Amino acid sequence: MKLEPTKHILGISAGYHDAAATVIDTHGNILFAGHAERYSKKKNDADLHSGLIWAISDDNRSIDHIAYYETPWKKQLRQLYSGQGIEWDRITTRQILSEQLQGFYHGATVSTHTHHLSHAAAGFQTSPYTKATVVVIDAIGEFDTVSIYAAHYDEKGHAQYHKLWGQRYPRSIGLFYSAVTKRIGLHPLDEEYITMGMAAWGEPRYVEELRPLLSENLHIGIDSLFLPNAKDTDIAASAQVLTEELIYNIMRYAREFRWSSNLVYQGGVALNCLANRKLGEFFENIWIMPCPGDAGSSLGAAALAYGKRLNWTNAYLGHEIPGEYPVDACIDSLLSDRICGVASGRAEFGPRALGNRSLLADPRGSDIKDRVNEIKRRQQFRPFAPVVLEEYADLYFDMPKGWSDSRYMQIVGRCKLPDVFPAVIHVDGTSRIQTVPKDGSGIRRLLESWMKQTGCPILLNTSLNIRGEPMVNDRNDADRFEQLYGVKVHS
Repeated sequence: MKLEPTKHILGISAGYHDAAATVIDTHGNILFAGHAERYSKKKNDADLHSGLIWAISDDNRSIDHIAYYETPWKKQLRQLYSGQGIEWDRITTRQILSEQLQGFYHGATVSTHTHHLSHAAAGFQTSPYTKATVVVIDAIGEFDTVSIYAAHYDEKGHAQYHKLWGQRYPRSIGLFYSAVTKRIGLHPLDEEYITMGMAAWGEPRYVEELRPLLSENLHIGIDSLFLPNAKDTDIAASAQVLTEELIYNIMRYAREFRWSSNLVYQGGVALNCLANRKLGEFFENIWIMPCPGDAGSSLGAAALAYGKRLNWTNAYLGHEIPGEYPVDACIDSLLSDRICGVASGRAEFGPRALGNRSLLADPRGSDIKDRVNEIKRRQQFRPFAPVVLEEYADLYFDMPKGWSDSRYMQIVGRCKLPDVFPAVIHVDGTSRIQTVPKDGSGIRRLLESWMKQTGCPILLNTSLNIRGEPMVNDRNDADRFEQLYGVKVHS
Protein backbone atom coordinates (compact mmCIF):
# COMPACT_ATOMS: atom_id res chain seq x y z
CA MET A 1 0.00 0.00 0.00
CA LYS A 2 1.55 3.31 -1.10
CA LEU A 3 1.02 6.08 1.43
CA GLU A 4 0.98 9.83 0.99
CA PRO A 5 3.56 11.61 3.20
CA THR A 6 2.49 11.64 6.84
CA LYS A 7 3.80 13.22 10.00
CA HIS A 8 3.99 10.07 12.11
CA ILE A 9 3.19 6.39 11.74
CA LEU A 10 2.02 4.32 14.70
CA GLY A 11 2.60 0.58 14.60
CA ILE A 12 0.45 -1.57 16.87
CA SER A 13 0.77 -5.17 18.09
CA ALA A 14 -2.07 -5.86 20.51
CA GLY A 15 -5.03 -7.99 21.36
CA TYR A 16 -3.43 -11.39 21.91
CA HIS A 17 -0.23 -11.22 23.98
CA ASP A 18 2.71 -8.90 24.66
CA ALA A 19 1.12 -5.74 23.30
CA ALA A 20 3.43 -2.98 22.09
CA ALA A 21 3.48 0.25 20.12
CA THR A 22 6.06 1.96 17.89
CA VAL A 23 6.14 5.49 16.49
CA ILE A 24 8.25 6.47 13.49
CA ASP A 25 8.47 9.69 11.50
CA THR A 26 8.59 10.20 7.76
CA HIS A 27 12.39 10.24 7.77
CA GLY A 28 12.51 6.69 9.11
CA ASN A 29 13.50 7.66 12.64
CA ILE A 30 12.17 5.41 15.40
CA LEU A 31 10.89 7.90 17.95
CA PHE A 32 9.45 5.47 20.47
CA ALA A 33 8.88 1.74 20.95
CA GLY A 34 7.48 0.35 24.16
CA HIS A 35 5.73 -2.60 25.80
CA ALA A 36 2.28 -2.38 27.38
CA GLU A 37 3.38 -4.56 30.30
CA ARG A 38 5.86 -1.92 31.48
CA TYR A 39 2.95 0.47 32.06
CA SER A 40 0.22 -1.88 33.26
CA LYS A 41 2.68 -3.91 35.41
CA LYS A 42 0.97 -7.05 34.07
CA LYS A 43 3.47 -9.48 32.53
CA ASN A 44 2.85 -10.09 28.82
CA ASP A 45 -0.18 -7.81 28.86
CA ALA A 46 -2.19 -8.47 25.72
CA ASP A 47 -3.78 -5.03 25.65
CA LEU A 48 -2.51 -1.51 25.26
CA HIS A 49 -2.45 0.48 28.48
CA SER A 50 -3.42 4.12 28.95
CA GLY A 51 0.12 4.89 30.13
CA LEU A 52 1.55 3.53 26.89
CA ILE A 53 -1.00 5.47 24.85
CA TRP A 54 -0.01 8.70 26.61
CA ALA A 55 3.65 7.87 25.96
CA ILE A 56 2.82 7.57 22.24
CA SER A 57 1.24 11.02 22.43
CA ASP A 58 4.32 12.60 24.02
CA ASP A 59 5.46 15.88 22.46
CA ASN A 60 2.02 16.30 20.91
CA ARG A 61 2.82 13.95 18.06
CA SER A 62 0.33 13.90 15.23
CA ILE A 63 -0.46 10.29 14.33
CA ASP A 64 -1.61 10.27 10.73
CA HIS A 65 -1.34 6.57 10.01
CA ILE A 66 -1.87 3.45 12.13
CA ALA A 67 -0.43 0.13 10.99
CA TYR A 68 -1.69 -3.10 12.54
CA TYR A 69 0.61 -6.12 12.64
CA GLU A 70 -1.69 -8.93 11.43
CA THR A 71 -4.93 -9.62 9.59
CA PRO A 72 -7.74 -10.24 12.11
CA TRP A 73 -10.23 -12.04 9.88
CA LYS A 74 -7.58 -14.56 8.82
CA LYS A 75 -6.66 -15.17 12.43
CA GLN A 76 -10.31 -15.71 13.33
CA LEU A 77 -10.66 -18.14 10.43
CA ARG A 78 -7.72 -20.15 11.75
CA GLN A 79 -9.21 -20.14 15.25
CA LEU A 80 -12.46 -21.45 13.81
CA TYR A 81 -10.52 -24.16 11.95
CA SER A 82 -8.76 -25.19 15.18
CA GLY A 83 -12.02 -25.42 17.12
CA GLN A 84 -11.58 -22.26 19.18
CA GLY A 85 -14.55 -20.47 17.65
CA ILE A 86 -14.82 -16.92 16.34
CA GLU A 87 -14.65 -13.69 18.33
CA TRP A 88 -17.10 -11.58 16.34
CA ASP A 89 -15.91 -8.35 17.92
CA ARG A 90 -12.38 -8.97 16.56
CA ILE A 91 -13.05 -9.60 12.89
CA THR A 92 -11.70 -6.28 11.62
CA THR A 93 -8.68 -4.15 12.40
CA ARG A 94 -10.88 -1.15 13.17
CA GLN A 95 -12.79 -3.16 15.78
CA ILE A 96 -9.53 -4.04 17.51
CA LEU A 97 -8.05 -0.55 17.28
CA SER A 98 -11.26 1.00 18.58
CA GLU A 99 -10.99 -1.22 21.66
CA GLN A 100 -7.23 -0.88 22.10
CA LEU A 101 -6.69 2.85 21.46
CA GLN A 102 -9.65 3.98 23.59
CA GLY A 103 -10.78 6.56 21.05
CA PHE A 104 -7.37 8.13 20.45
CA TYR A 105 -6.30 8.98 16.88
CA HIS A 106 -9.78 8.82 15.44
CA GLY A 107 -9.64 9.58 11.75
CA ALA A 108 -6.11 8.33 11.09
CA THR A 109 -5.48 6.22 8.01
CA VAL A 110 -5.31 2.51 8.90
CA SER A 111 -3.39 -0.27 7.17
CA THR A 112 -3.49 -3.97 7.97
CA HIS A 113 -0.51 -6.25 7.39
CA THR A 114 0.15 -9.96 7.84
CA HIS A 115 1.76 -11.45 10.92
CA HIS A 116 4.87 -12.96 9.35
CA LEU A 117 5.48 -10.06 6.99
CA SER A 118 5.44 -7.71 10.00
CA HIS A 119 8.04 -9.92 11.65
CA ALA A 120 10.12 -9.88 8.46
CA ALA A 121 9.96 -6.10 8.09
CA ALA A 122 10.93 -5.51 11.72
CA GLY A 123 14.11 -7.43 11.02
CA PHE A 124 15.03 -6.49 7.47
CA GLN A 125 14.23 -2.77 7.66
CA THR A 126 16.35 -2.36 10.80
CA SER A 127 19.19 -4.53 9.48
CA PRO A 128 22.40 -3.21 7.88
CA TYR A 129 21.73 -5.22 4.71
CA THR A 130 20.37 -4.12 1.32
CA LYS A 131 19.58 -7.75 0.46
CA ALA A 132 18.88 -10.66 2.80
CA THR A 133 17.26 -14.02 3.28
CA VAL A 134 14.62 -13.51 5.96
CA VAL A 135 13.51 -16.46 8.10
CA VAL A 136 10.53 -16.16 10.46
CA ILE A 137 9.83 -18.94 12.97
CA ASP A 138 7.22 -18.48 15.69
CA ALA A 139 4.24 -20.17 17.32
CA ILE A 140 1.61 -18.97 14.88
CA GLY A 141 0.37 -15.86 13.13
CA GLU A 142 -2.75 -16.20 11.03
CA PHE A 143 -1.91 -19.64 9.60
CA ASP A 144 1.84 -19.40 9.00
CA THR A 145 4.34 -20.86 11.47
CA VAL A 146 7.50 -20.65 9.32
CA SER A 147 8.23 -18.28 6.44
CA ILE A 148 11.28 -17.71 4.23
CA TYR A 149 11.47 -14.46 2.26
CA ALA A 150 13.81 -12.98 -0.31
CA ALA A 151 14.13 -9.33 0.72
CA HIS A 152 15.83 -6.37 -0.97
CA TYR A 153 15.44 -2.65 -1.66
CA ASP A 154 14.46 -1.54 -5.14
CA GLU A 155 16.00 1.37 -7.05
CA LYS A 156 13.77 3.82 -5.17
CA GLY A 157 14.74 2.40 -1.78
CA HIS A 158 11.47 0.59 -1.14
CA ALA A 159 11.63 -2.72 0.71
CA GLN A 160 10.47 -5.67 -1.38
CA TYR A 161 9.56 -9.12 -0.04
CA HIS A 162 9.04 -12.29 -2.04
CA LYS A 163 7.95 -15.37 -0.12
CA LEU A 164 10.07 -18.38 -1.05
CA TRP A 165 8.58 -21.04 1.22
CA GLY A 166 6.38 -21.46 4.26
CA GLN A 167 4.94 -23.89 6.79
CA ARG A 168 1.44 -23.61 8.19
CA TYR A 169 -0.58 -24.58 11.23
CA PRO A 170 -0.85 -27.13 12.82
CA ARG A 171 2.89 -27.85 12.31
CA SER A 172 4.66 -25.35 14.53
CA ILE A 173 8.05 -25.33 16.23
CA GLY A 174 6.97 -22.44 18.45
CA LEU A 175 3.73 -24.10 19.59
CA PHE A 176 5.64 -27.31 20.25
CA TYR A 177 8.17 -25.55 22.48
CA SER A 178 5.39 -23.70 24.30
CA ALA A 179 3.53 -26.98 24.86
CA VAL A 180 6.63 -28.52 26.42
CA THR A 181 7.03 -25.38 28.54
CA LYS A 182 3.50 -25.93 29.87
CA ARG A 183 4.15 -29.64 30.43
CA ILE A 184 7.10 -28.97 32.75
CA GLY A 185 5.04 -26.57 34.87
CA LEU A 186 6.03 -23.21 33.38
CA HIS A 187 3.98 -20.47 31.72
CA PRO A 188 3.73 -20.85 27.92
CA LEU A 189 4.33 -17.79 25.73
CA ASP A 190 6.38 -16.38 28.60
CA GLU A 191 8.81 -18.79 30.24
CA GLU A 192 10.22 -20.66 27.25
CA TYR A 193 13.59 -19.14 28.16
CA ILE A 194 13.47 -21.11 31.42
CA THR A 195 12.86 -24.30 29.44
CA MET A 196 15.95 -23.44 27.40
CA GLY A 197 18.01 -22.94 30.57
CA MET A 198 16.65 -26.12 32.12
CA ALA A 199 17.75 -28.15 29.09
CA ALA A 200 21.40 -28.06 30.14
CA TRP A 201 20.54 -29.98 33.33
CA GLY A 202 18.93 -32.90 31.53
CA GLU A 203 19.59 -35.63 28.98
CA PRO A 204 17.78 -35.69 25.60
CA ARG A 205 16.19 -39.09 26.19
CA TYR A 206 12.81 -38.40 24.58
CA VAL A 207 13.54 -36.80 21.22
CA GLU A 208 11.76 -39.51 19.23
CA GLU A 209 8.82 -39.57 21.63
CA LEU A 210 8.41 -35.82 21.16
CA ARG A 211 8.79 -35.77 17.39
CA PRO A 212 5.20 -36.89 16.50
CA LEU A 213 3.76 -34.00 18.50
CA LEU A 214 5.00 -31.51 15.91
CA SER A 215 2.28 -32.57 13.48
CA GLU A 216 -0.52 -32.52 16.03
CA ASN A 217 -2.85 -29.71 17.06
CA LEU A 218 -1.13 -28.73 20.30
CA HIS A 219 -2.83 -25.45 21.25
CA ILE A 220 -0.29 -25.18 24.08
CA GLY A 221 -2.52 -27.67 25.88
CA ILE A 222 -0.40 -30.78 26.01
CA ASP A 223 -1.79 -33.64 28.07
CA SER A 224 -0.48 -33.45 31.63
CA LEU A 225 -0.01 -37.23 31.56
CA PHE A 226 2.46 -37.01 28.68
CA LEU A 227 5.69 -38.83 29.68
CA PRO A 228 4.42 -39.07 33.28
CA ASN A 229 7.60 -40.57 34.75
CA ALA A 230 10.07 -38.39 32.89
CA LYS A 231 12.19 -35.76 34.60
CA ASP A 232 11.33 -32.23 33.57
CA THR A 233 14.98 -31.55 32.82
CA ASP A 234 15.10 -34.50 30.40
CA ILE A 235 11.94 -33.32 28.64
CA ALA A 236 13.44 -29.83 28.32
CA ALA A 237 16.71 -31.23 26.96
CA SER A 238 14.86 -33.38 24.45
CA ALA A 239 12.70 -30.49 23.29
CA GLN A 240 15.75 -28.27 22.86
CA VAL A 241 17.63 -30.88 20.79
CA LEU A 242 14.62 -31.48 18.55
CA THR A 243 13.95 -27.75 18.18
CA GLU A 244 17.54 -27.11 17.14
CA GLU A 245 17.38 -29.93 14.59
CA LEU A 246 14.25 -28.42 13.04
CA ILE A 247 15.60 -24.86 13.03
CA TYR A 248 18.79 -25.96 11.30
CA ASN A 249 16.80 -27.90 8.71
CA ILE A 250 14.91 -24.69 7.91
CA MET A 251 18.14 -22.65 7.78
CA ARG A 252 19.70 -25.21 5.46
CA TYR A 253 16.68 -25.04 3.20
CA ALA A 254 16.72 -21.22 3.29
CA ARG A 255 20.38 -21.20 2.27
CA GLU A 256 19.65 -23.48 -0.69
CA PHE A 257 17.58 -20.73 -2.33
CA ARG A 258 20.91 -18.88 -2.74
CA TRP A 259 19.25 -15.51 -2.47
CA SER A 260 21.73 -13.97 -0.02
CA SER A 261 24.43 -14.93 2.47
CA ASN A 262 22.90 -12.38 4.87
CA LEU A 263 20.36 -13.84 7.31
CA VAL A 264 17.64 -11.83 9.02
CA TYR A 265 15.96 -14.06 11.60
CA GLN A 266 12.68 -13.11 13.30
CA GLY A 267 9.79 -14.54 15.33
CA GLY A 268 9.68 -15.65 18.96
CA VAL A 269 11.82 -18.74 18.27
CA ALA A 270 14.69 -16.38 17.35
CA LEU A 271 15.02 -15.68 21.10
CA ASN A 272 16.40 -19.20 21.57
CA CYS A 273 20.02 -18.10 21.93
CA LEU A 274 21.20 -21.67 22.46
CA ALA A 275 20.02 -22.59 18.96
CA ASN A 276 21.35 -19.30 17.55
CA ARG A 277 24.93 -20.30 18.25
CA LYS A 278 25.08 -22.45 15.09
CA LEU A 279 23.42 -20.08 12.62
CA GLY A 280 26.86 -19.10 11.33
CA GLU A 281 27.16 -22.56 9.81
CA PHE A 282 24.47 -21.57 7.30
CA PHE A 283 24.93 -17.83 6.69
CA GLU A 284 27.89 -15.45 6.68
CA ASN A 285 26.17 -12.50 8.34
CA ILE A 286 23.33 -12.59 10.87
CA TRP A 287 20.91 -9.95 12.13
CA ILE A 288 18.33 -10.58 14.85
CA MET A 289 16.79 -7.36 16.10
CA PRO A 290 16.48 -7.28 19.92
CA CYS A 291 12.69 -7.64 19.90
CA PRO A 292 12.01 -10.40 17.32
CA GLY A 293 8.73 -11.57 18.87
CA ASP A 294 5.22 -10.16 18.50
CA ALA A 295 5.97 -6.93 20.37
CA GLY A 296 8.62 -6.18 17.76
CA SER A 297 5.99 -6.54 15.07
CA SER A 298 4.58 -3.17 16.13
CA LEU A 299 7.79 -1.80 14.67
CA GLY A 300 7.45 -4.17 11.71
CA ALA A 301 3.95 -2.95 10.87
CA ALA A 302 5.14 0.66 11.03
CA ALA A 303 8.10 -0.26 8.83
CA LEU A 304 5.78 -1.77 6.20
CA ALA A 305 3.66 1.37 6.19
CA TYR A 306 6.78 3.51 5.84
CA GLY A 307 8.20 1.26 3.14
CA LYS A 308 11.91 2.03 3.39
CA ARG A 309 14.91 1.35 5.61
CA LEU A 310 14.54 2.59 9.18
CA ASN A 311 17.30 4.47 10.98
CA TRP A 312 18.22 1.87 13.56
CA THR A 313 20.78 2.94 16.17
CA ASN A 314 20.07 0.95 19.34
CA ALA A 315 17.37 -0.74 21.41
CA TYR A 316 16.91 2.11 23.89
CA LEU A 317 13.54 3.28 22.58
CA GLY A 318 11.12 3.25 25.53
CA HIS A 319 10.32 5.39 28.57
CA GLU A 320 13.07 7.81 29.53
CA ILE A 321 14.37 8.37 33.06
CA PRO A 322 16.32 11.61 32.56
CA GLY A 323 19.77 12.31 33.89
CA GLU A 324 23.37 11.27 33.37
CA TYR A 325 24.04 7.53 33.53
CA PRO A 326 25.10 6.84 37.17
CA VAL A 327 28.54 5.38 36.48
CA ASP A 328 30.24 6.50 39.70
CA ALA A 329 27.32 5.53 41.94
CA CYS A 330 27.15 2.08 40.37
CA ILE A 331 30.89 1.57 40.78
CA ASP A 332 30.69 2.50 44.46
CA SER A 333 27.87 -0.02 45.03
CA LEU A 334 29.61 -2.76 43.06
CA LEU A 335 32.85 -2.29 44.96
CA SER A 336 31.12 -2.26 48.35
CA ASP A 337 28.17 -4.65 47.98
CA ARG A 338 29.03 -6.27 44.59
CA ILE A 339 25.40 -5.86 43.41
CA CYS A 340 23.38 -2.85 42.29
CA GLY A 341 20.49 -1.86 40.07
CA VAL A 342 20.46 0.79 37.38
CA ALA A 343 17.41 2.51 35.89
CA SER A 344 18.61 5.30 33.65
CA GLY A 345 17.91 6.70 30.20
CA ARG A 346 15.44 5.08 27.83
CA ALA A 347 14.06 1.61 28.49
CA GLU A 348 15.04 -1.28 26.24
CA PHE A 349 12.69 -2.45 23.50
CA GLY A 350 12.69 -6.21 23.80
CA PRO A 351 12.64 -8.80 26.58
CA ARG A 352 16.30 -8.45 27.64
CA ALA A 353 17.86 -5.73 29.74
CA LEU A 354 20.88 -4.23 28.01
CA GLY A 355 22.17 -1.88 30.68
CA ASN A 356 19.45 0.74 31.16
CA ARG A 357 17.08 -1.38 33.29
CA SER A 358 19.58 -3.86 34.70
CA LEU A 359 20.57 -5.63 37.86
CA LEU A 360 24.37 -5.74 37.78
CA ALA A 361 26.88 -7.67 39.84
CA ASP A 362 30.52 -8.67 40.10
CA PRO A 363 30.74 -11.95 38.12
CA ARG A 364 33.73 -13.27 40.05
CA GLY A 365 32.16 -14.18 43.37
CA SER A 366 31.17 -17.76 44.16
CA ASP A 367 28.12 -16.54 46.08
CA ILE A 368 26.89 -13.91 43.62
CA LYS A 369 24.73 -16.18 41.45
CA ASP A 370 22.76 -17.45 44.45
CA ARG A 371 22.39 -13.92 45.84
CA VAL A 372 21.00 -12.54 42.59
CA ASN A 373 18.65 -15.50 42.10
CA GLU A 374 17.35 -14.95 45.61
CA ILE A 375 16.74 -11.26 44.94
CA LYS A 376 14.88 -12.06 41.72
CA ARG A 377 12.89 -14.94 43.29
CA ARG A 378 14.17 -17.31 40.59
CA GLN A 379 15.01 -21.00 40.56
CA GLN A 380 18.59 -21.57 41.70
CA PHE A 381 19.51 -23.48 38.53
CA ARG A 382 18.92 -20.38 36.37
CA PRO A 383 22.00 -18.87 34.67
CA PHE A 384 22.95 -15.21 34.32
CA ALA A 385 24.48 -13.36 31.41
CA PRO A 386 27.84 -11.62 31.21
CA VAL A 387 28.05 -8.16 29.66
CA VAL A 388 31.55 -7.59 28.31
CA LEU A 389 33.50 -4.87 26.54
CA GLU A 390 33.32 -5.99 22.92
CA GLU A 391 37.07 -5.90 22.29
CA TYR A 392 37.62 -8.39 25.15
CA ALA A 393 34.91 -10.87 24.13
CA ASP A 394 37.22 -13.21 22.21
CA LEU A 395 39.67 -13.25 25.09
CA TYR A 396 37.11 -14.65 27.54
CA PHE A 397 34.55 -16.45 25.35
CA ASP A 398 34.46 -18.72 22.31
CA MET A 399 32.30 -16.60 20.04
CA PRO A 400 30.31 -18.85 17.68
CA LYS A 401 31.05 -18.82 13.95
CA GLY A 402 29.37 -15.92 12.19
CA TRP A 403 29.03 -13.80 15.34
CA SER A 404 31.63 -11.08 15.75
CA ASP A 405 29.45 -9.47 18.40
CA SER A 406 26.30 -10.17 20.42
CA ARG A 407 25.05 -6.70 21.29
CA TYR A 408 21.53 -7.87 22.09
CA MET A 409 22.40 -10.98 24.13
CA GLN A 410 21.47 -13.32 21.28
CA ILE A 411 23.92 -16.23 21.52
CA VAL A 412 25.66 -18.52 23.97
CA GLY A 413 29.36 -19.28 23.89
CA ARG A 414 31.75 -21.27 26.02
CA CYS A 415 33.61 -19.28 28.67
CA LYS A 416 37.37 -19.79 28.55
CA LEU A 417 37.85 -19.02 32.27
CA PRO A 418 34.83 -20.52 34.04
CA ASP A 419 36.57 -20.68 37.41
CA VAL A 420 37.19 -16.94 37.33
CA PHE A 421 33.59 -15.96 36.49
CA PRO A 422 31.33 -18.52 38.21
CA ALA A 423 28.36 -16.15 38.46
CA VAL A 424 27.84 -16.01 34.68
CA ILE A 425 28.54 -19.64 33.74
CA HIS A 426 25.77 -22.17 33.18
CA VAL A 427 26.12 -25.82 34.20
CA ASP A 428 27.23 -26.71 30.65
CA GLY A 429 30.05 -24.16 30.72
CA THR A 430 28.36 -21.65 28.43
CA SER A 431 27.31 -18.04 28.88
CA ARG A 432 24.64 -15.96 27.16
CA ILE A 433 26.92 -13.20 25.94
CA GLN A 434 26.22 -9.48 25.61
CA THR A 435 28.99 -7.49 23.98
CA VAL A 436 29.17 -3.69 24.24
CA PRO A 437 30.80 -1.72 21.40
CA LYS A 438 32.56 1.62 21.66
CA ASP A 439 29.27 3.48 21.36
CA GLY A 440 29.47 5.90 24.27
CA SER A 441 26.45 4.30 25.96
CA GLY A 442 26.01 4.35 29.72
CA ILE A 443 26.73 0.65 30.10
CA ARG A 444 29.87 1.09 27.98
CA ARG A 445 31.17 3.86 30.25
CA LEU A 446 30.32 1.82 33.33
CA LEU A 447 32.23 -1.20 32.02
CA GLU A 448 35.22 0.98 31.14
CA SER A 449 35.26 2.39 34.66
CA TRP A 450 34.82 -1.09 36.17
CA MET A 451 37.74 -2.33 34.07
CA LYS A 452 39.90 0.57 35.25
CA GLN A 453 39.03 -0.10 38.89
CA THR A 454 39.27 -3.91 38.90
CA GLY A 455 41.00 -5.08 35.72
CA CYS A 456 37.80 -6.99 34.86
CA PRO A 457 35.91 -6.07 31.64
CA ILE A 458 32.82 -8.12 32.58
CA LEU A 459 29.76 -7.65 34.77
CA LEU A 460 26.81 -9.92 35.45
CA ASN A 461 23.74 -8.40 33.78
CA THR A 462 20.15 -9.44 34.31
CA SER A 463 16.85 -7.61 33.98
CA LEU A 464 15.72 -5.34 36.80
CA ASN A 465 12.63 -7.28 37.84
CA ILE A 466 11.61 -10.34 39.78
CA ARG A 467 10.12 -13.45 38.25
CA GLY A 468 6.57 -12.92 37.07
CA GLU A 469 6.80 -9.13 36.87
CA PRO A 470 7.75 -6.84 33.98
CA MET A 471 11.02 -4.95 33.98
CA VAL A 472 11.26 -1.70 35.90
CA ASN A 473 10.09 1.13 33.65
CA ASP A 474 10.05 4.42 35.54
CA ARG A 475 11.58 5.87 38.69
CA ASN A 476 8.58 4.83 40.80
CA ASP A 477 9.16 1.22 39.74
CA ALA A 478 12.83 1.59 40.64
CA ASP A 479 11.98 2.95 44.10
CA ARG A 480 9.58 0.05 44.68
CA PHE A 481 12.21 -2.49 43.66
CA GLU A 482 14.76 -0.88 45.95
CA GLN A 483 12.40 -0.88 48.93
CA LEU A 484 11.04 -4.40 48.47
CA TYR A 485 14.24 -6.25 47.56
CA GLY A 486 16.92 -4.30 49.38
CA VAL A 487 19.03 -3.42 46.34
CA LYS A 488 20.16 0.12 45.62
CA VAL A 489 18.86 1.23 42.21
CA HIS A 490 20.75 4.16 40.71
CA SER A 491 19.35 6.62 38.14
